[in-house]
Amino acid sequence: MDKVKILIVDDSAFMRKSLEIILRDEPDFEIVGKAKDGKEAVELNRKLRPDIITMDIEMPVMDGLKALEIIMKEQPTSVLMVSSLTSEGADATIKALNLGAVDFIPKGMSFVNMDILKIKDEIISKIKQISRSKRFKFLGSKPKVTPTAQVLKQPVGNFRAVSIGISTGGPLSLKEVIPNLSENLRVPVFIVQHMPPKFTFSLAQRLDSVSKVTVKEAEDGEEVRKGYVYIAPGGKHMTVVKNGIERIRISDQPEDTIFRPSVDVTLGSLVDVYGGRMISAIMTGMGHDGLEGVKKLKSVGGYSIAQDEATSVIYGMPRAVVENGVADAILPLKKIPEFINKLVG
Repeated sequence: MDKVKILIVDDSAFMRKSLEIILRDEPDFEIVGKAKDGKEAVELNRKLRPDIITMDIEMPVMDGLKALEIIMKEQPTSVLMVSSLTSEGADATIKALNLGAVDFIPKGMSFVNMDILKIKDEIISKIKQISRSKRFKFLGSKPKVTPTAQVLKQPVGNFRAVSIGISTGGPLSLKEVIPNLSENLRVPVFIVQHMPPKFTFSLAQRLDSVSKVTVKEAEDGEEVRKGYVYIAPGGKHMTVVKNGIERIRISDQPEDTIFRPSVDVTLGSLVDVYGGRMISAIMTGMGHDGLEGVKKLKSVGGYSIAQDEATSVIYGMPRAVVENGVADAILPLKKIPEFINKLVG
């Protein structure tokens, strides 16, 4: 198996060295170069043809956003952004993900953090998952997997809510789904995107600016409205309760989940409120968050969509749904909003 060729880009010599230390002992990785600004990154991408680039955003000469834009136009490569945990950093990261970056590493989780082993494992896991992705392995060429649309069971019923669970590759994928939802949407949509605090607010603002429906970061206690798209705040769980009126609850509970927000937590609460009269869409992402929620939904007669492999950045979360036999439809990215509109638009 060929090694994953990595280019490290950061204006900080300390950060370049830190990332090199984190990655160099992994036998499947090869660090082929390091760049101190975006201009060098573009030049080294042309010369070295890495599989993955770790890219800082704020750099002199040429920043990471401009470098990413050039790279994705002239020689598309899988780019993992390195972002600060500020509101400005979050906004710039969402812009980068919309330009085609595959994922990001929050700078607050960099080598300077004390929890080195956890951070190291996460970065290595992300790079390995990205390198295995069929979609990103063949950026700039024809994909080796053909997009698939399979409706295994026809949807029946009057649906009252839609849930979307998504992780790696989410912002770019959601940009293909949410702006294409009908302005006549008859139900609320609840999105769980695995992200830290601040990033989901920027994501909601950006999606709202290009969508026909209202998109917002969910707030504790607010009344659920039809036609609204609610994004779970980063680092918090989003649930829905009903006491005459359906309201959103935002909290830290439960604390024992791998992800916060968690698709399983949100979807489980939605099933408690809406029963089988709802649609779940599990889209691109690592791991299997959402699988238990979908199983609960299917047990009461709800409808389950999984994104197909060809259009998933990482085929982990949807794969879990498909392989466990709880997907009613397996759809390419561009077919998902069309399908949802047909049912609730």
